[in-house]
Amino acid sequence: MKVNRNTTSLVLVLVCLQVITLFAQSDVISQVKETIKAGSAKELSKYLNQTVDVTIDDKMQPYSKAQAEFIFRDFFRQHPANEFNIIHQGSSKGGQPFAIGQYKSGAETYRVFMKIKTVGNQQLVHEISFVKE
Repeated sequence: MKVNRNTTSLVLVLVCLQVITLFAQSDVISQVKETIKAGSAKELSKYLNQTVDVTIDDKMQPYSKAQAEFIFRDFFRQHPANEFNIIHQGSSKGGQPFAIGQYKSGAETYRVFMKIKTVGNQQLVHEISFVKE
């Protein structure tokens, strides 16, 4: 009986950890979604890794967190958001969370892709792209 209780306890703990991880991923993605919707580069930078790969219109560059904030400030100024929605989110086979969204500005529509990475005990955006559809 002790083996069954220990096994049941272990399974329960693992399930709880998985649920907590999924909520943390969803929380970061929803927070990033709101900052992009608001066009706030300053708020978005709070969720960026110290270095982040940024792609805008098929031009990928690695930037520091501070540099990326300036890039997004310019992008949001030139392309203010009318609408931003997350279309799909999930995890890669290796467990890395990601999200795909659609950003609309005037007559332009951009596909947004972001990868989330765990750094210490935080979930941070490691890669983000805005590619015109």
